[in-house]
Amino acid sequence: MFKARNLLPTLAFALLITQSSHASAAPKVPNRIISLSPSATEDLFAIGAGKQVIAVDDLSNYPKSAPVTKLSAFNPNVEALAKYKPDLVVIQSTATKADSVIKQLKNLKIQVFVERTPNNLSEAYDEISQIGTLTGKQKQAATLITSMKKSIAQSIAQGRLQKSANFFHELDNTLYSATSNTFIGKVYADFNLTNIADAASTADDGGYPQLQNEYIIKSDPQFIFLSDGEYGENSKTVSSRPGWAGISAVSSNKIIALPADIPSRWGPRLINFYQFISTALTTK
Repeated sequence: MFKARNLLPTLAFALLITQSSHASAAPKVPNRIISLSPSATEDLFAIGAGKQVIAVDDLSNYPKSAPVTKLSAFNPNVEALAKYKPDLVVIQSTATKADSVIKQLKNLKIQVFVERTPNNLSEAYDEISQIGTLTGKQKQAATLITSMKKSIAQSIAQGRLQKSANFFHELDNTLYSATSNTFIGKVYADFNLTNIADAASTADDGGYPQLQNEYIIKSDPQFIFLSDGEYGENSKTVSSRPGWAGISAVSSNKIIALPADIPSRWGPRLINFYQFISTALTTK
């Protein structure tokens, strides 16, 4: 990934925008930013660029001071975006018809920074650094990254298992999960946890396979992490599933409901995700 930490803000912004392959050089640091990504929104506010943000998507619920709108990150509407007269739009590469939206924004002379889901911590830090460069907040971004690295290292040191244990990360109650090839999966791997979803993954699932009930029972995970706790899943609902009572995680009460949003975001609150898992592993 391109790094331009030591360049002047204006030049760095131009280079970063150009490297996305979707926009041309910009003349100045942006002051009217629209973020169509909850993770990018958290990055922007964490490095002190919140005042430059004029609007965020409808899922950007943190921090509370973020100017939440009805704009959609998943299905961006160019006309709705243009009404805000932004000088930069942060858009996710996985958004519906992303290439078309980006092209239309360019035609309107609106600069675009394309956010791509990171595969690991290093890429998450790169995004924070790039956003810092884009907004003229390089020092603040570097400080944030240093702080995150320290906090995450402490959480791993405190919670990493000496002997590996297998686990199941539940995305929803239809039993979709995330493998070790995903960003979420790599977080668990840092704690010496073995992912039961890995063996069930195929080339077509993108790292998010749907597991079968029988497969989970046979795999006998020692820990179950629920990212759907906010939708009603908990120890009681899990233990009542047919055949699940004998699963090690269920019989030993090692079913952990994860905090809402945090597992799916790769911004500054990654430290909360690591701290939560560390605490769960040392107290369960």
